[in-house]
Amino acid sequence: MTTTTDTSLADLSPIAFSADHFNGVIIDADRLPDEAHFAASLGDALDLWTGAGKRLVWLKVPLERSGLVPIAAAHGFIFHHANDHDVMMTRRLVPEAFVPTHATHYVGVGGVVINDRRELLVVCERHRATNRKYYKLPGGALQPGEHLVDAVLREVQEETGIECRFEALVCFRHWHGYRYGKSDIYFVCRLSPLNQEVTMQVEEIEECLWMPIDEYLSSELVSPFNKRIVRAAERSQGVSPEWIEGHTDPARYEFFMPDETHSDEPLGPTHVA
Repeated sequence: MTTTTDTSLADLSPIAFSADHFNGVIIDADRLPDEAHFAASLGDALDLWTGAGKRLVWLKVPLERSGLVPIAAAHGFIFHHANDHDVMMTRRLVPEAFVPTHATHYVGVGGVVINDRRELLVVCERHRATNRKYYKLPGGALQPGEHLVDAVLREVQEETGIECRFEALVCFRHWHGYRYGKSDIYFVCRLSPLNQEVTMQVEEIEECLWMPIDEYLSSELVSPFNKRIVRAAERSQGVSPEWIEGHTDPARYEFFMPDETHSDEPLGPTHVA
């Protein structure tokens, strides 16, 4: 909620904005001046906001208004992050103003799927960094807003045709210097298969099969890391989904707890499977 001072400032400002909780300014992306008047309006607004003691300005420029980007850059704005349809820019009004970083990590999941014959579901990716064949767990990256449980079930089904039941989260790996210099967190999940017939995703997967675990663990075509996480999934109880009382939106939260600490609270609706 804006204060009286912010309301008065908004009446004087040549560019529409709202105030954030950190004494900053968020320019209204839907009410940006046209390109011919943007430079003058932005210069006057920056002087006004600086005089009022504001610390930082956020400017989201929609793709269809991209002509405003060089104008903003000439007024000291820098890039913060970009999406498919817009770019976010920032301008410090005081040198020490804190600018939170944008997303720094990718998040991926892999499924350790073991059937009643103690066979492990494995894939060999079609698009890989080397011509040498190697076998790994089915899995992939989370989509925006997707839970770990939903992502690993989806990825395994898409790549192999095997539908599964989620059992537990057993371990994870944190890796720096991944794609575009970002870091990566890879969660390993134990799953139980609900069917056995493989239907391979030919666009991404070159080979998919049920492999005896002992053969997998002794194979030269499997990395030490993949062997280690399969052993962890076999031997560790891991942590399983649980809903925590007091959190009202299961679409926003996901919790994993040791079985011995689980409450009697029902799981959120995204985890009922």
